[in-house]
Amino acid sequence: MLPNKKMFQLSVLSLALAGLLSACQADKPGSLMSEPQTVAVNASHYHNMQLAGAEYQVFTNVTGLQVQQGATVLGQHSGRFSRLTQLPLMQDSTLLAAMDTDSNTLYLWRFTPAGQTPLQLVHRQLISSRVVEDLCFYHSSENQQLSLFLLGGRGGADQLLLQQQQQWLTQPLVIRELNVPYDSTACAVDQTSGALYIAEADRAIWRYQAEPEADEGRSLVQVNKPFGQLQGEVKALQVLTDGSLLALEEEPVRLLHIKSDGRIAQAVNIPALAEASGLALSIQSNRGAAYISSEAADAVQQLSLTLPVTAERRPKTAVVQLQPTLQTEAALARGDVMDDPAVWHHPTRPDLSLILATDKRAGLDVYNMQGKRVQQHSVGRLNNVDVRYGLEWQSAAHDIAAASLRDDNSLQLFAIDGTGTLHNAGKVGTTLTEIYGLCMYHSVQSGKHYVFVNDKSGLIEQYRIDTDGTVWQGTLVRSLQVPSQPEGCVADDKRGVLFVGEEDEAIWRFAAEAEAATTGEAIIRVDGRHLVADIEGIALAEHNGSSYLLVSSQGNDSYLVFDATAPYVERLHFRISTNPELGIDGVSETDGLEVSTRSLGPGFEQGALIVQDGRNRMPEQGQNLKLVPWQHILQQLK
Repeated sequence: MLPNKKMFQLSVLSLALAGLLSACQADKPGSLMSEPQTVAVNASHYHNMQLAGAEYQVFTNVTGLQVQQGATVLGQHSGRFSRLTQLPLMQDSTLLAAMDTDSNTLYLWRFTPAGQTPLQLVHRQLISSRVVEDLCFYHSSENQQLSLFLLGGRGGADQLLLQQQQQWLTQPLVIRELNVPYDSTACAVDQTSGALYIAEADRAIWRYQAEPEADEGRSLVQVNKPFGQLQGEVKALQVLTDGSLLALEEEPVRLLHIKSDGRIAQAVNIPALAEASGLALSIQSNRGAAYISSEAADAVQQLSLTLPVTAERRPKTAVVQLQPTLQTEAALARGDVMDDPAVWHHPTRPDLSLILATDKRAGLDVYNMQGKRVQQHSVGRLNNVDVRYGLEWQSAAHDIAAASLRDDNSLQLFAIDGTGTLHNAGKVGTTLTEIYGLCMYHSVQSGKHYVFVNDKSGLIEQYRIDTDGTVWQGTLVRSLQVPSQPEGCVADDKRGVLFVGEEDEAIWRFAAEAEAATTGEAIIRVDGRHLVADIEGIALAEHNGSSYLLVSSQGNDSYLVFDATAPYVERLHFRISTNPELGIDGVSETDGLEVSTRSLGPGFEQGALIVQDGRNRMPEQGQNLKLVPWQHILQQLK
């Protein structure tokens, strides 16, 4: 992958070439926008809305906000409002948002023409985090969240969660803080693709991802001259139904139609306004209008739009959303640190069970069932960890944890005593050169303990762990192979089966016994729809005689539950989203996961799914683990 600086340079070069090719037509009227016409309304912001087959107007001026139908006033609110935006909620209702510039207070209204009070104030909130330059709504059909971006001009933006799974929050919740250009002036969201567009004054327009758990990377859409075709400060953005963009330059006033590849297809001058800052759309089918207004509340300018007939862009299908009810303390270091969890069950007190988690920079952290870090073992760069029970060490009964140690390609062993205290029990050398994933196996047939450990080359080694009552030794007993890089694996002790995730391709099934054949079978393939590379964490769960395979699909920040026996039917596809009541953020970019169907104490009486969260937000801090009660997953299983 190219470094960010190289990517930026290539983006600028591409835009420059596109600018040369389209310069001859960029300043001439094209087929999308007509010449501007004056509307008989003076407003600083103006929207023309279609609700239940009727037309309504909402606008702001020096006295406040007003909603009307023709000459009939349906509602009004006094104040000095700016950055008015709206989002249809259903056929007969829309949500309005604006900022009171005198107090930097956010106002939210619901406009329902058929209601007893058509314009209803639903929320008012003083914004102290930043001076707001623009507002833009985002409704995620896939993740069933409605949020509002508050764009600041000094390098930051907040994403406020308003509604989740059709339930309005009592108080909006900041679910993400974004780093954006210092002089940001405008934003807009493509509701279908989830693209967030942000204008950096007169310098550039950038594309981000609007999903709160998405990667924060950005791509360049357009830049100023001489590399691009921006001329003035961009004060407003709007997304058209085909995914292309309208950008409004403040002075001299110019409306740009920008295609998805960044090319400016058309630019229309608006000479009737000395400067402009408001842009709104009204679109029905492939026809509509753009409305341009100014903070001086001059006469609104209208441009008729004729959109090309294109294939309908459908919103993404909703994915089942589950909420975490507990999270661990964050890793002490920022960045990609945590990887894989495992559970140690206390023999008599489920609430005293522990969660082990690898730190890819330092070692092993241990958490109690309240999410507090209670032990740290600085043994080196550990990747994956697993636990089994009943292996004598130092002449006393202990349990065993094994982890893959990247510093020297060895197995790091820990002995766990009856109180849950971990002890360094030494290392076992391997023949691997890039040690990676790991899981343990306890053979019902022989009573022996084994460790499966893999290498980025696709090699998998099986080590038997023996004890003389005092120390543990490891012996290589078998080697397996998958075609490309694996990581996550899990062994089914009851059935003698090993499952291995080949990250980009498939989940493989092998016999787990040391004397078994070494050939495997690819049982579940990456489909690019539900199971999207990388295949990361893999875990097993037993319930009422059924065995389930849980997999983290890192490529689309989701999880799948399959039958762990042929024909490996998919039973559930879900994501882990924000828990507003507990203030726990959603989960994304998961590496390792673990499942327990035994009690882990109050709140987890039937066990839990434990996942690594690659982006720990609310607030932004080091990675951590999130826990979902197993009961919540059982309720969703087909």
